[in-house]
Amino acid sequence: MTYDVIEIAKKIISKGIEDENGELVSNMKLQKLLYYEQGFHLAYFNEPLFNDEIEAWMYGPVVQRVYDEFKDYGKRGIENVDCSNIIKLQDVEERLFDEVYRVYSAYSAVGLMEMTHNEAPWNSVQVGVGSVIDKETIRKFFLTRLK
Repeated sequence: MTYDVIEIAKKIISKGIEDENGELVSNMKLQKLLYYEQGFHLAYFNEPLFNDEIEAWMYGPVVQRVYDEFKDYGKRGIENVDCSNIIKLQDVEERLFDEVYRVYSAYSAVGLMEMTHNEAPWNSVQVGVGSVIDKETIRKFFLTRLK
């Protein structure tokens, strides 16, 4: 099933707010977590988690609409987001989502950026606003990461 990317972003942000041992999610970290969530979802279910395109920006993968929604936070952690009605995915999707979040949220925003810079999807396109990373390229790469 495909979901609205802003709802998926709020789901990630709410996990950061709820995580006592973690940190609030910055826009930069949010972008990278969206990329990993999308990648594993594409590989596992052969369909996107969300329809918005991921672009290859200088600091890694970015979903323009999500960036615009939360850009006022700058480098700070995103808070003051209404987390009272967070989207619920289908059970199997929810388990994958939680596992991807658990693994990748442990990294800093800069650590995630460095990881994405060393991966084929980001390396396969010219870097810049509007430079879309093809979903099929993302899917094929993450198929090699499924265990």
